[in-house]
Amino acid sequence: MRKGWIFGLLMLALPGAAGAADIAGTRAAIGRSLDAQYPHLDALYKDIHLHPELSFQEARTAAKLAGEMKALGFAVTERIGQTGIVAIYRNGPGPTVMVRTELDALPLEEKTGLPYASTAKQTLRGVETPVMHACGHDIHMAAWVGVAKVMLDLRDQWSGTLMFVGQPAEEAGGGARRMIADGLFTRFPKPDYGFALHVGPGTYGYVSFKPGAISSTADGLEITFVGKGGHGSRPHVTIDPVMMAAHFIVDVQSVISLEKDSSRFGVISIGSVQAGKAGNVIPDTATIRGTIRSYDNDTRLKMLAGIERTAKAVAMMAGAPEPDITLSEGPRAVVNDDALAARSGAVLKAAFGDKARLMSEPGSASEDYSEFVKAGVPSFYFGIGGLDPAMLRKAAADKTPVAGNHSPLFAPVPEPSIRTGAEAMSLVLLDVLQKK
Repeated sequence: MRKGWIFGLLMLALPGAAGAADIAGTRAAIGRSLDAQYPHLDALYKDIHLHPELSFQEARTAAKLAGEMKALGFAVTERIGQTGIVAIYRNGPGPTVMVRTELDALPLEEKTGLPYASTAKQTLRGVETPVMHACGHDIHMAAWVGVAKVMLDLRDQWSGTLMFVGQPAEEAGGGARRMIADGLFTRFPKPDYGFALHVGPGTYGYVSFKPGAISSTADGLEITFVGKGGHGSRPHVTIDPVMMAAHFIVDVQSVISLEKDSSRFGVISIGSVQAGKAGNVIPDTATIRGTIRSYDNDTRLKMLAGIERTAKAVAMMAGAPEPDITLSEGPRAVVNDDALAARSGAVLKAAFGDKARLMSEPGSASEDYSEFVKAGVPSFYFGIGGLDPAMLRKAAADKTPVAGNHSPLFAPVPEPSIRTGAEAMSLVLLDVLQKK
């Protein structure tokens, strides 16, 4: 972390700088708006949580948010990038500011036991699968609507254009890219600033941020090993693709342990193995799917080369044809604009004090908000905690794991999470949109 950047942040956080002169009064006004609307936000959150939808299938969710924004007076355009929405509110001269939320959920069976737990199912790759908001996008959406209402309640305090974007397919990847391809920044004003947030398994009421890279780069892998099927009692006359897949899953980790620079972050994880339908039949093929995460391109390229080499070697050792290897390019790291991060970080520090924390390293998750950054939108992406501090203290004392994002047990506490996200986002928006 650059010391100069930290010194600048501390200087900006002094009273009177970065629009924080009346931070207490602004927080009080935001609080009053959230007090009035929270029962509605709570109902909205629980409805979205109960009805999750997979990537590019978010028709109900998009319609729900579009209706919310139309009711507030935003000009709403639907079906941008298939299921995305764009909501515009003009309030005089000034910058155009984008606020992004994700719409999609994950193919998981919820196990939280909440009274509003999802029992939804949708079709993924031809198979009916349970669906759950296991990454917190439902929290994001409720906060997003809350921020929109706060900004309208306080519209005498700012000037400019709000551009609220509901993005599909963050989880599967491709949603941001598809919205851009569908004219997000040509059919609508290109933003001068962009903002997004993400809830995680930290203490609710806290916010976290940093300049520069804040997430990892993500690529995908899909490998189909081609064998020769037969009876399970006669493996000697077959070429077993399941064995090849198993060898690969173990052997590819040597790329991480022996080839990659140990001081640099890099992960290869396999999340899906599909082969056969009967225990006594060796199938013809086995398909594995996984994710590849890194912070820098040199590490990324080394892992991609190692994956391909390992897969081919495993097939060669088995006397099988070369496998079908697909390495798909995913989102790059989200990189916060240094100047905007200093400015917005100062606002959060002035408002939240010790509950606003500077991150020392990027997170290991990835996020296709990076497509908006690549398109030239200076951005500030920050985190919020979502879990009960008493529960976290007990888990630490008992040395028990805490369910985080993408777990079927992940359950952020709604009110403090939504309110913190809405308050923090409203504060940074009011700062960049303050009247001159």
